[in-house]
Amino acid sequence: MFKSKLKYVSFLLVLLMMSCAKRGSITGGLKDTLAPVLVSSTPKNFNTDFKGDEFILVFDEYIKLKNLNKQLIISPPMKNEPLITPTGVSKFIKVQIKDTLQPNTTYSFNFGQSIADNNEGNAINQFKYVFSTGPHIDSLTLGGSIKDAHAKYVDNFVSVMLYEANDKYKDSVIYKEFPRYVTNTLDSLRTFKFENLKAGKYLLVALKDKGSNNKFNPKDDKIGFIKHFITIPNDTLFELNLFKETLPLKVIKPVQASGNRLLLPYEGKQNFKVNTPKIVLKNNGQTLESIVTQFPKKDSLQVWYKPLKVDSLQLEVSRDTYSKKFNIKIKDQKKDTLSIKPVQNGIINFRERFTLETETPLVKFDKTKIRLVNKDSAAVDFTTEYDEFNQKLYLDFKKEPLEKYNFTFFPGALTDFYDKTNDTLSYKLTTKEVADYGNLVLNLKNVKRFPIIVEITNKKGDEVLASEYSEGNTKIEFNLLVPTQFTVRVIYDDNKNKMYDTGSFLDKRYSEEVFYYQQEVDVRANWDVDQSIDLSIPFSPEIEKKEDAKKKKKEEKQRKAF
Repeated sequence: MFKSKLKYVSFLLVLLMMSCAKRGSITGGLKDTLAPVLVSSTPKNFNTDFKGDEFILVFDEYIKLKNLNKQLIISPPMKNEPLITPTGVSKFIKVQIKDTLQPNTTYSFNFGQSIADNNEGNAINQFKYVFSTGPHIDSLTLGGSIKDAHAKYVDNFVSVMLYEANDKYKDSVIYKEFPRYVTNTLDSLRTFKFENLKAGKYLLVALKDKGSNNKFNPKDDKIGFIKHFITIPNDTLFELNLFKETLPLKVIKPVQASGNRLLLPYEGKQNFKVNTPKIVLKNNGQTLESIVTQFPKKDSLQVWYKPLKVDSLQLEVSRDTYSKKFNIKIKDQKKDTLSIKPVQNGIINFRERFTLETETPLVKFDKTKIRLVNKDSAAVDFTTEYDEFNQKLYLDFKKEPLEKYNFTFFPGALTDFYDKTNDTLSYKLTTKEVADYGNLVLNLKNVKRFPIIVEITNKKGDEVLASEYSEGNTKIEFNLLVPTQFTVRVIYDDNKNKMYDTGSFLDKRYSEEVFYYQQEVDVRANWDVDQSIDLSIPFSPEIEKKEDAKKKKKEEKQRKAF
C-alpha cells in the first residue's frame, strides 16, 4: 500500500517538473479596449452658480491629450483660450479659465475624442464638462446636417454657430463678434448637434473656419446659413449648404513680368466671364493699346502692351463702383515671344477639339494658311474658335475611326499682338476605334425645374469631363466617352446664365441647387450604358460607401468565379 502511494507521488512530481521545464511566451492578458473613466470633478460636472475660474477632472488611469486644439469645443466661445495642464501623461486635467464669464450662462467644454488612455489610446467619446453661472443648466437641443453646395463631399471640422437675434443684432455680427453657441462636425461626421441651449431666437450659420477664430472671413472661409431666424425649442433638423462667396473685385499692385507684360494680382475667385473689369493702361495720360488675359492657374491677370521706352506706366482698373489706379515703374526686361504648343499629342479623342495654346495672345489667324488632311492626303474641313482671355485656339473637325490626320500651319497662319507670325508647324493626330469608347444615356426623373446643367465629372467631382444644357429634355446623351467611372452632377440654373452661381450671406442668397447621383456610373469600352437617375433622392456619402462595398464584393465574387 505504501509503495503504491509512493509511486503515485513520484509520478506527480515528474509531471510537475516537465510542466515547469516547458518553454512558453509570457502574455500580458487581454488587450485594454476600455476608455478612461471620470472618477471625480471639482466642482462637480453640471454644477450651477459657478463662481470660480478653474475646474479639475480626475480619471481612473493615466491619460494623454490628443489634438486638443482641434477637438475641444467651448460654447459659448471664449476670447482668451483657457490654460489646460498638464500637457504630459497624468491622471488629471486642470482647466484654468482666462476669460470673464457671462452671468446666467451655461458653458460647455466638449473635449471630443481628445482624452485617451496612455497605453492603448482608447479615447472617451465626446466627453463634456458643463456648468452654469446661473441657478440652472440650459437643456434645449438643436440638430441638423452639413453638405457642400457644389462639391461632392463636405469638409471636415465644420463649425456650426448660433447668434442671438436680439435688438442689437446686425448682419455684421458674423464678421466681428463671437457666436452665442458653437459646435463642430469634427473629422468624420456630416451631422451636428447643439446641447444645453437657452430658449430664444437665433441665426444659424455653418463655417469652414480656416482661421479657427469663430468669425467669418469671406476670403478664406466657406459659409452656410438659414435665411430666416430660427426659434428654440425646435425639433426641425436643419440642412446647411456650405459655399465659397465670390468676393468683390480687389486688385493688388501690378508687377512687371517682362518687357511687354504686367501681372495684375487679384483676391479671391472672380467670374470675369460674367462681369469683366475695365482695365486701361496709360502713358502720361495717353491710352495704350493692350490686351488682358488670364494668367494660367493663378489669381492674376496679364496686361499685354507694345514695348516702349518709358520710366513708368499708369494702370486704371474699374468695375461697378470699384476703382483703383496704379503707377508702375518700368525696367528694360526680356520680352515675351510667340510660342505655340498643342494640348493633344498624337491621340485625339472623338469628343475633343484640337487645341493650341500660345505664349502671347493672337490677334489674327488666316484659315487659308492652315491645312488639314487625312492619311490619303484628302483635305478635311474644319472650324476655328479663339478664346482670347485664355489664349487658346480651338480647331474642330469630323473625326473618323482609325484615321490619321495632319495639321499644317504655314508661315503667317497665326499672328500675335506683336505682329510676330509662326514658322511652318505640323501636328500629326490619330483616332482610335469607336469600340474603344463607351456611350452613356441618362434618363432623368423628378427634375424639379428647368433649365439644368448636366455634368459628368471624375470620381471626386472636381473636374468636369463633359457637359450638356437642357431646357426641358430629360434624356441626356454622352457618346464616345473615354472609359472610366463618372460622377453625375445636375445644377439647377435658376438665373439661366449656363453656369453655376454661388450664394451671398449679405444678400441672403443661397447657391444654385446641385444634385449628385448616389452611385458612380461605370462606362466601359464598347459599352452602352442606359442609366435612370431619380433627382428626388439626395446624395449621401454613407450610402455611397455601402454601395461601393457591395460593388467590390460582387466584383470579387465574379473574379473568383472565373
